[in-house]
Amino acid sequence: MPRRSPIPRRVLALEPLTAAAFAPFGEVIEAAAHAPRFAINQGTAERFDDLARIDTARGGGRTRVSIFRALPRTLPLRLALVERHLLGSQAFMPLAPQRFLVVVAAPGPVPQVQGLRCFVAAHGQGINLAPGVWHHSLLSLDEAGDFLVIDRGGSGIALDCEERALASLEVWIEG
Repeated sequence: MPRRSPIPRRVLALEPLTAAAFAPFGEVIEAAAHAPRFAINQGTAERFDDLARIDTARGGGRTRVSIFRALPRTLPLRLALVERHLLGSQAFMPLAPQRFLVVVAAPGPVPQVQGLRCFVAAHGQGINLAPGVWHHSLLSLDEAGDFLVIDRGGSGIALDCEERALASLEVWIEG
């Protein structure tokens, strides 16, 4: 007879990443048809402009640009931890066409597990998490990949990453 886990299990639905669905958590970064754009460089390039509100100045912070190299994850995947950054936004943009998962929950004093959502970012999409949004760490799918990350650096950086375990509930993503 199989043993049942005493911890309730919840499987997150995979949702396509759209600007409207993701709006409570931040912005989708993509060269979409609705994005402000104009020709530059004597008409040899097109600029998709002002795609995200980078917010890093609180508490003496500064904007920093990094590259995160993420190993691929396989599904199903058990989630154990979420984090948030109260003093600044955090943007992730893959440097090659690849999918990745974005697990988020609304800002608040503790993560609301019932409010966790899982978005699948398609090729050409990135995200900018608003300050205070709970999120899982980077979840690359299919292959390892490099991501351009724009977030807050400077004073108080170690204090601006609050983590919470998801120990009272097994949260899984299945594909």
